[in-house]
Amino acid sequence: MRILLVCHYFPPEIGAPQARLSELARYWADAGDDVTVLTGMPNHPTGVVPDDYRGKIRADERADGYRVLRTWLYATPNEGFVKKTLGHLSFMASSVVLGGRRTGEADVVVVSSPTFFSIASAWALARAKGARLVVEVRDLWPAIFVELGVLTNAQIIAALERLELAAYDSADAVVVVSEGFRQDLIRRGVPAAKVRTIRNGADVERFRPAPADPEVRQRLGVRPDEVAVLYVGAHGISHGLSSVVDAAAKLEGEGVRFVFVGEGATKKDLERQVAELALSNVTMLPGVPRDEVPGLLHAADICLVPLRDVPLFSTFIPSKIFEYFAAGKAVVGAVRGEPAEILREGGATVVDPEDPAALAEAVRDLAHDPDRRVRMGEEAERYVRAQFDRKALAADYRRLLEELVSR
Repeated sequence: MRILLVCHYFPPEIGAPQARLSELARYWADAGDDVTVLTGMPNHPTGVVPDDYRGKIRADERADGYRVLRTWLYATPNEGFVKKTLGHLSFMASSVVLGGRRTGEADVVVVSSPTFFSIASAWALARAKGARLVVEVRDLWPAIFVELGVLTNAQIIAALERLELAAYDSADAVVVVSEGFRQDLIRRGVPAAKVRTIRNGADVERFRPAPADPEVRQRLGVRPDEVAVLYVGAHGISHGLSSVVDAAAKLEGEGVRFVFVGEGATKKDLERQVAELALSNVTMLPGVPRDEVPGLLHAADICLVPLRDVPLFSTFIPSKIFEYFAAGKAVVGAVRGEPAEILREGGATVVDPEDPAALAEAVRDLAHDPDRRVRMGEEAERYVRAQFDRKALAADYRRLLEELVSR
């Protein structure tokens, strides 16, 4: 098959969407497909374009057996709704104008949202190339911004929801990453036969358990006598990290070190919170290249999966769950709904979101019980290998694409 994958975010940018899409592209290329990724110049989340890409309107690369065509966009930090929207709008235009012809022919166009703007460009490209269109939904947009209070204007919300449903209507198939998403779309009128759930997963070989590197633990600020509690990922408005800092404050002086690794809109606020509380048991580090993430997980004793206490988040499944599990880690989740179910099935501990006291107590119990942490890690690894191996999920996805192309 000739597959064109359209996405705003892609490595070397760091994040869950980038990991999912790059690994899917690699697996499809390994299966013999001709895969082209159409994306923008890397700049997320800092808004800084690396020197190798600065000033270019296009860049044509090869990676892991597939082609990557990058086009100019308006680079902006991952903060501020208006600026981020302008960034997405710029890629919507440049992907078609600068990348439309150069991407060549395609049998199927796969576009990963948010936002609608990438979907619009993918729709135009699919029509021009006579290709099938698959819309992948990783976030319920704009619903998530409504629940978080970012969008409040009723007319704007209604207009965006109409655009959302029009995007799903234009697709030959809609792929969602959770069953909760699927039920939401069906409830709102998207035909059930059109919506397929293909969850996130992990490269289980890449993240398989390994001994902790003492140098990595030292870099994380963890003393030999401390238990390391790690959060790796975006520091955004969705993640409820302020309550994690409050939990860390309750464990000050108990030999537990909380380590935050990543970037995002709330990071500066979190750093101020740590300073105001004068916490000595918190380390805050910048984001790292994806190749370094397995080593960070191996250096941790406990890993965290927090989300805000927002009803819609009961359908969101953070992809870090599967990487934590694949690394054989004891995990504490502060979530509800579908992610809580997955965590419990994998042997993790689950508490209510944004409850610092409950989170602190769960961490304290595990910090004092290393044997239990080992058992939890072993159960987690077995579970993710059986249910969420990214390679198997990519094969399921590829079969869906073959079905669409063969019609």
